[in-house]
Amino acid sequence: MTRIGTSDLDVRPLNLGGNVFGWTTDEATSHAVLDAFVEGGGDFIDTADVYSAWSDGGAGISETIIGTWLAKSGKRDQVVIATKVAKKADRAGLGAQNIRRAVDESLQRLQTDRIDLYWAHEDDRDTPLAETLGAFDELVTAGKVRAIGASNYTGSRLTEALETSRREGFAGYVAVQNHYNLVEREEYERDALPVAQANGLASLPYYSLASGFLTGKYRPGQLAESQRQASAAAYLDSPRGPRVLEALDEAAAAHDVDVATVALAWLRSRPTVVAPIASARTVEQLPALLASMELELTADELDALEHASR
Repeated sequence: MTRIGTSDLDVRPLNLGGNVFGWTTDEATSHAVLDAFVEGGGDFIDTADVYSAWSDGGAGISETIIGTWLAKSGKRDQVVIATKVAKKADRAGLGAQNIRRAVDESLQRLQTDRIDLYWAHEDDRDTPLAETLGAFDELVTAGKVRAIGASNYTGSRLTEALETSRREGFAGYVAVQNHYNLVEREEYERDALPVAQANGLASLPYYSLASGFLTGKYRPGQLAESQRQASAAAYLDSPRGPRVLEALDEAAAAHDVDVATVALAWLRSRPTVVAPIASARTVEQLPALLASMELELTADELDALEHASR
C-alpha cells in the first residue's frame, strides 16, 4: 500500500479511470470492469462530476454508474473513491457555494456518505484561493471529504494554494493530478513536480498511457480504431514516439508483459508518483494494467526508457 501525500489514504499503485463509464463502456460492462479491478487487487477509482458530458449519458453518468456499482456490490469500504469539481457546466468554477452544492450532488450520484479524495479539477483564478480552500476545509471538517487535491494547477499556483492553507489553518492539498507520461514529461517535471516533491504531495497522473499510444496498438501503418485514435497517432509524427515504443517493446519482451504494463511501471517509478490513472473499456484490458502494480523494471530498462523519452 502507498500513502497519498500527507493524508491517511493508503492505496494500491494504480488508479482506475472512470472517464469511460457511460461513454465507451455501458453500465453492465462498467460494473464488470469494477468487479474485476477489485478482484485483481485494485482499490482506487477516479472519476469527476463532468464525466462524461460529451457522451449520450451526459455529465454525471460516470459517478452514477459507480454509485449503482457501490450499492450493488457492497464494496464501498474496499475502495478509495476520488471525484472532482469545477468543470461541469452547471457547477463550473471553485466558488464556495458551488463547491458545497457540487459535493452533495456527487455524493448522491455515488450513493455514498463521503468522498475520499476530492479534486479541484482545474484552477479558478476568478475565485480567491482562500474562498476555495475554506470551502474544501468545511467539507473535510464535516466528514463529507477525507482529503483534497489539485488538478491542472501550475507550480506557482500550487505553491500559493499551499501557503494559503497554512496561513489560514485550512486543510491543504495532498496530491496533484496533471498530464504526465513517457511522451509528455517536460511540463510536469519542470513546473509542478518540484513543488509536489518539496511539500510531500503525491502525483496521480492522468493520460498515463497517452490516449492509448503507450499500449503499443498505434504504430506506423497500424492505427487502431478508437475514440482516441487522432490523439494517440499524433505521437508517431515525432521522433520520440517510435523511440519510446522500441524501448517499451524490449522491456515488455524481457518480462513477458504487455507494453502498457511497462509504461505504467515506468511512471510508477518516477518521483512523487503514487498511482497512475488508466482506464479500461473492457475486462480484457485490465490484466495489463493490474500487472503494472508488481512489475519492477531493471536499472538498464529505466535508463533506456529515460533516454528514449527525452
